[in-house]
Amino acid sequence: MQKEELQSLVTQMYDELMQSIETQEHPTQAQVVTFLQDATSTISSIPNSELDSTEHAKLAFTNTYKKIAADSLTSYQQTNDTFEELSEVHKKVLSECDQGHIDLTCITDKFNDIQLQMANEVKRANEVITDLNTKVAELERNSNLDSLTKIFNRRALTTYLNNVCSKKEIPYALHLLLLDIDDFKVVNDTYGHVAGDKVLIYIANILRKTLRDGDKVFRYGGEEFVIVLNRIDAHKCLEITNRILNLIRTNQLIYKGESLSVTMSIGATKYHKGDTPNDLIQRADKALYKSKNSGKDQMNSEVLLDGN
Repeated sequence: MQKEELQSLVTQMYDELMQSIETQEHPTQAQVVTFLQDATSTISSIPNSELDSTEHAKLAFTNTYKKIAADSLTSYQQTNDTFEELSEVHKKVLSECDQGHIDLTCITDKFNDIQLQMANEVKRANEVITDLNTKVAELERNSNLDSLTKIFNRRALTTYLNNVCSKKEIPYALHLLLLDIDDFKVVNDTYGHVAGDKVLIYIANILRKTLRDGDKVFRYGGEEFVIVLNRIDAHKCLEITNRILNLIRTNQLIYKGESLSVTMSIGATKYHKGDTPNDLIQRADKALYKSKNSGKDQMNSEVLLDGN
């Protein structure tokens, strides 16, 4: 495991332990020991080879969001309770006015006090909201998952390709596909950015369901995706690519009662001994450019001169 991954696990264990202690009316040493033993056992049972899988990334991502959501609900409850208390004070002041004895100075002081408390509470609530938004933004920056499509993001792709290319030579064939949604700007301009987001999620789901367990799909940025196909030859790569193109062109997304049809263009390349991540992306991008200029909704490949 990477140092950062260990730090993340320890931080998560600490946060959950503190939350567990806070929810117990009379926490004991035995409960803390049991919690730590269970957490250690759970982490130890996860094979190292699985720590980078999408499912485990999702789990960590979801658990962190749960904590943020819990903090948000706690803050909301505190604010709600405070406003209820202020409301009772307000009712009491009005009741005293109805009794016929009105002390304007006293009433003014009480209303000023209520106003000050409400202003302070709103300020505190805004500070909590700002802090929670910061936590969400930081979580999404540090996560390996794209927050919209829930597939691996560009940060994860960089890490993955660096790891592959650091080996210089791998004992199996690896193909990289760069995919771009055709005329995506038209979708956004015609139906709005919410529809565009729906299309991105829709495409990500198709790609995820189409690929094998050993393959990986990443959101590269905007309307672009990257797929890494492991242990396949050029013929199988072409077969998978054609299946992806066909699934996307023949399926339709229903948005507000309208059918949205999209197509994709794909550029493909194959890993060659000595390639850097930039080499792979550049060749795939060159092939994608060919697909775009040849009518879109197709795949082209870019290979080295020796045929690899």
